[in-house]
Amino acid sequence: MAGHSKWANIKRQKAVVDAKKGKTFTQLSRAIIIAARNGIPDPAGNFQLRTAIEKAKAAGIPNENIERAIAKGAGTFTGDGSSLEAIRYEGYGPGGVAILIEALTDNRNRTAADLRAAFSKNGGNLGETGCVSWMFDQKGVCIVEGVEDEEKLLEASLEGGAESYEMTDEKTAEVFTEVANLENLNQTLKEKNFQVTDAELRWIPSNNVEIDNTEQARSLLKLIDTLEGLDDVQNVTANFEMPENLMVVMA
Repeated sequence: MAGHSKWANIKRQKAVVDAKKGKTFTQLSRAIIIAARNGIPDPAGNFQLRTAIEKAKAAGIPNENIERAIAKGAGTFTGDGSSLEAIRYEGYGPGGVAILIEALTDNRNRTAADLRAAFSKNGGNLGETGCVSWMFDQKGVCIVEGVEDEEKLLEASLEGGAESYEMTDEKTAEVFTEVANLENLNQTLKEKNFQVTDAELRWIPSNNVEIDNTEQARSLLKLIDTLEGLDDVQNVTANFEMPENLMVVMA
């Protein structure tokens, strides 16, 4: 999973730059809408919504935009008639890499056409539902920064019901748990004075494809970048591993 985690780190660094762009604002607003729709429209009792709001505020989204998104999710906003639905798409990239795409759209035909074009132009194929999802398990992940004592992190993680953790660099860890336990793990780590910078749901591959060919690497990363650039796409996950030096050059 080291290669995948390295890619996750690069994506987070890229997200800091992208945070000023309109697409990221749209993604975060849509995440709030879906979270409010899937649970109660009150962040105090809806962990998914609370997390989405925290991310939106960190990116500088104004409070009125956040409140509007919550109202849309709750069905109390009358400003427009558009209705978003969450859809998961699946496909293969260069080198046989399995790719999962999570999208929020008000027009599934448009979204599917955009995704199909992105795959075909970058050496991949958009597949049928179920063609690659069996290779992934969804987990809750807490990103912990400023880790000084790995033993204490291990103790706190076990107390919070974590399944495993991985140090992605000298002082940053990703702590994994079952989806239903994410809120409990997040709270436990914070109570133990760990700096949890993000808590998210992530698809984790059960096996990885090694990509060490330069051209395949270039095509694959271009495909992922193109998919992430689409307005309707919220998240892209792939099951590849790549030598760190190659990944850094390509990023």
